[in-house]
Amino acid sequence: MSHFFKDIKNLIVGLITTAKHLPRKEVTIQYPDERWPMPERSRGIVVLLSDKETGELNCTTCLLCERACPSAAIKIIYEKDEKKKRHLKDFIVDNMLCCFCGLCEEACNFAAIKMTGKYEFATWDKEDLIWHTDKLQEIGRDVPYEPRKKRKPKPKPAATTESAKPAEPKPATPEQASAEVEKVENPVSTENREEPVENKVEEMPAKPEVEKINSTEEPVENKANQSETDNVEEAGDDKDK
Repeated sequence: MSHFFKDIKNLIVGLITTAKHLPRKEVTIQYPDERWPMPERSRGIVVLLSDKETGELNCTTCLLCERACPSAAIKIIYEKDEKKKRHLKDFIVDNMLCCFCGLCEEACNFAAIKMTGKYEFATWDKEDLIWHTDKLQEIGRDVPYEPRKKRKPKPKPAATTESAKPAEPKPATPEQASAEVEKVENPVSTENREEPVENKVEEMPAKPEVEKINSTEEPVENKANQSETDNVEEAGDDKDK
């Protein structure tokens, strides 16, 4: 029973909300007889913009929109001339792959591509959703846009006459002039020129030679034996006396 009374309560709340909107102005439109105007920044189909005076496309074939597209829905075919300048041959947009993110419009620096408020492109054949240059340009002819002004590079400051001239050499002092004259008159010969300090080798003093022992000297042991024999002979002479 509790669920029954709860459902009745929700029904009454819904009827009250509906009753509040009855005296207000209707917001429902009868499509397709009536169409709601899309805001300026709405993301609909992609179109190519043309110059208002010449009618030529603003596209410069810079490929920024193709590289910015996350779903690879844009394909640009171009050819190069002798000066290696690109010329647009075909601009292809696959609406089956397009996710209507608007990154292509943000990447363009020449106001050549735009997301419009047009959203009616339903078809029975999916091949009709692949649009080429002619159709993209034709749909975009009545799309208003503001052309972007190209920024002119700032002119470089011209070099002043003082900075352009080379610095004048400073006059030599009397001491420097006299030293230059002496160098010219008395050039240093290669014989008298001192060797650099690195090439000088300090001569080490010779070690004193060890005195050689005369071969005639008897060894110390022989001297000790001779002295003992002399003492023995002297003791024998004393006993005889």
